[in-house]
Amino acid sequence: MDNSQGSGGMKGGIGGLFGGGASEYSNTELAGVPLTGMSPLSPYLNVDPRYLIQDTDEFILPTGANKTRGRFELAFFTIGGSCITGAAFGAVNGLRVSLKETRGMGWSKPRNVQIINMVTRQGASWANTLGSVALLYSVFGVAIEKVRGAEDDINTVAAGTLTGMLFKSGSGLKGVARGGLAGLALSGAYALYSNWDRLTGSSSSSSRLY
Repeated sequence: MDNSQGSGGMKGGIGGLFGGGASEYSNTELAGVPLTGMSPLSPYLNVDPRYLIQDTDEFILPTGANKTRGRFELAFFTIGGSCITGAAFGAVNGLRVSLKETRGMGWSKPRNVQIINMVTRQGASWANTLGSVALLYSVFGVAIEKVRGAEDDINTVAAGTLTGMLFKSGSGLKGVARGGLAGLALSGAYALYSNWDRLTGSSSSSSRLY
């Protein structure tokens, strides 16, 4: 009698060690547990499925930090990306212009030097231009955000308008007006594009209500 109980306990212990023991949860209970993105678990695993459900964020934010990057953090990416984009566009444009201007020359050292000079000059000029615009836009955006204490599309449109006005300030009042209108148009188009899904979603939902 004792031997049978001892052997049964030993079998249960070995079975539990290798996953063959009795499961704490039934198949019905395990079937009702949502496991998004995971393969179904074996009912013989001695794991509480509640610990596998991730209902919170997978990262920890510092105290007082936002889940999205602010304008100050995005300023570095904006300025660097604008400089790289301007350099690439200027290099391609310089190559196009230099090949057109030196079409009558044969492939020689003077032509190669002229092409390289044009490519580097155009690349540096466009990188300087776009980098300056991005720097002004970022400075205005951060300053307006700090003054208003809010982050919305008004900051984007105001920063774009002021950037265009200041960038063309050396061209007189007409140049300032043109620069302001250009900045207003570009920043307004960007704000409309960034909120297009929300605007179309709200319009479709309002049309369904009526």
